[in-house]
Amino acid sequence: MTLPVPEGEGKINCPAPTKTVTDTASLEAALRDAKAGDVIKLGPGTYTGKFVAKADGTQQQPIHLCGDAKTILDGEGVDEGYGFHLDGANYWRLIGFTVTNTQKGVMGDGTNGSIIQGLTVHEIGDEAIHLRKFSTGNTVQYNKIYNTGLRREKFGEGVYLGSAESNFKSITGGQPDKSDNNVVRGNVIRATAEAIDIKEGTSGGKILNNVFDGTKTGGSKHNDSWIDVKGNNYLIQGNKGTGTPYDGFQTHEIIDGWGKNNTFTGNTIDLGGGNGVGIADTKGGNIIKCDNKMVNGGKLTKDGKCS
Repeated sequence: MTLPVPEGEGKINCPAPTKTVTDTASLEAALRDAKAGDVIKLGPGTYTGKFVAKADGTQQQPIHLCGDAKTILDGEGVDEGYGFHLDGANYWRLIGFTVTNTQKGVMGDGTNGSIIQGLTVHEIGDEAIHLRKFSTGNTVQYNKIYNTGLRREKFGEGVYLGSAESNFKSITGGQPDKSDNNVVRGNVIRATAEAIDIKEGTSGGKILNNVFDGTKTGGSKHNDSWIDVKGNNYLIQGNKGTGTPYDGFQTHEIIDGWGKNNTFTGNTIDLGGGNGVGIADTKGGNIIKCDNKMVNGGKLTKDGKCS
């Protein structure tokens, strides 16, 4: 994938390592024994398996796991499992490495205050990065995501926030999945489903300065935009998209009162042959600013109105 990851604010650096791992066994041991303040450096090479973090860092002493794009976590097949699982683990920093060849790339269940930065996530069965089960206050930034949906195209989202209402029973005991106040910033995403899927029951997040390549999006009649917004009170700002089966951005009211009070501002939209509109506010109740820019034609909204 040739699109460059944008420059931007908020990037963090890895501190000096407190331990270095070189193979699957030493990585598994480091994750098992991790404690607040640890900085785990991934040596170069391929680590095969499904990796799980359960330890907590703190706001002052997060746990870092750091590598580069040539440091590869290989999940050994796109039909099952998570490449890296933050399983109730708070205040982690996942930085720089590659996650590939697994059903779901990075899964956050009940993670809070974590940062997922600079990863390359590709050759994934379903979605690339998913925050769910009340995962709150996390940041997903400056990652490169492509070749999702290799198991089932319609589940190949780039970044997925929360849970669908149909999964509340199994994921959150029947309650809405309040995975709130998450920031998705500066990512480059080419996915088979939505680049970013914002689920009903989530609120208060920010979707900033991402780059979407919609040329591979499809596999289902529902996969027809870069972003579906089904949550409330999101800021969707400064994103750029090219190519889409239909619309650029869509809002949906899956649960009564949801998919509302979201603000779209400063986005650049090139439908690239899609015959929908830039921002389809299906039920209304959202703010679409007139500074959203259409490139190469098309209407910004169905009724031509903006604010």
